[in-house]
Amino acid sequence: MRYASITRRMEGLGTDKWAVHVVARNMVERGEEVLFLTIGEPDSRAPKGIEDEAVARLRAGRTRYSNGAGEDSMRAAIARRYGERSGRKVTAAQTVFMPGTQSALCAAMFALAESGDEVIVPDPFYVTYDGIIAATGATQVNVDTEPQHRFHLTPEALEAAITERSRVLLLNSPSNPTGAVLAADEIAAIGEVCRRYDLWIVSDEVYETLVFGDARFASAFDNPELAERTVVVSSLSKSHAMPGYRAGWVVGPQEFIHRMLPFAEALLFGCQPFIQDAAVFALSNDFAEVDMMCRDYERRARLIVDRLEAAPHIRVSMPEGGMFIFADVRATGLSGHDFALRLLEEEKVALMPGESFGPSGAGHVRIGLAAEDSVLADATDRIARFARRLAAGEAALRA
Repeated sequence: MRYASITRRMEGLGTDKWAVHVVARNMVERGEEVLFLTIGEPDSRAPKGIEDEAVARLRAGRTRYSNGAGEDSMRAAIARRYGERSGRKVTAAQTVFMPGTQSALCAAMFALAESGDEVIVPDPFYVTYDGIIAATGATQVNVDTEPQHRFHLTPEALEAAITERSRVLLLNSPSNPTGAVLAADEIAAIGEVCRRYDLWIVSDEVYETLVFGDARFASAFDNPELAERTVVVSSLSKSHAMPGYRAGWVVGPQEFIHRMLPFAEALLFGCQPFIQDAAVFALSNDFAEVDMMCRDYERRARLIVDRLEAAPHIRVSMPEGGMFIFADVRATGLSGHDFALRLLEEEKVALMPGESFGPSGAGHVRIGLAAEDSVLADATDRIARFARRLAAGEAALRA
């Protein structure tokens, strides 16, 4: 039978990257105990007020069809949020409600890139980016970022990657998996390159509220010189611990939204009204739990860094934001995949191999922060024990 070419372009770009996680799940099904630090899913529940609002609106009968762009109240709440953040007028016509960042990014990318185009992506990158870009028919061009430079993209590296086929730069700050947070001046310099070569900027900002220490979140959308070429995708999954609600959005220039909307409607015509009501409530109120989550992740990151600091052949540093630590295990002599698989087999700790996040992730592992302190302490002790065992074996071979 004949299949569309998209199935060939996307082969191996889906669940294959979660192979270690799948092995861990199979171990649990066999009755083994595993410490999971693989998924970026908040370990806390959404604030109770949001849960109550969702239930109340469900019981009030808000379960009928919505329109393809989102409820008027939802689009107004999104516009208000970005207007307040950017300090300029943002209208509801510049927004579309989508079921999560993933679908938002897919719709945005299909509106901007196609066969013959190139999409530039800082590497390492989130595991679904290459699948989305391949689906459009465009070619992904990776720009290596380096651990010694905190995995920050530079304007010089970006410019070196640009060709006459370049159409889009896909940015993610704070970054999954590296935790890099681009400062406003860095974004301005990167944006100037995009302006000079007429590139769109698609900005994945799902970790916007999770910024640590002296780092400060910045967005190309908030820069008035870049706003007309910037498209933001985000959601409440991380910020409000609402991953299962599938409450996300696209924000951008009004013409872009007008052109993207038919594809978004073809993909999924409308989202549940009661979920949108809960999302409006989330965006319209302040919650102590949201602030607490950021402090929790920062504390947990410090816990992991402190406990792994003395582990042989593992290099860790504090992320600037997000929900992960990207640990360098190249000195062990193992790939990130082999390190993660052996750690799972020998110590029952599940991590994501860095190779799942692009070529520059090779020799790294991603450690998730979405677990209680006691679990993280236990897991990092096991990681350190595994590293010491590897070092002892290496020393024995040299003897």
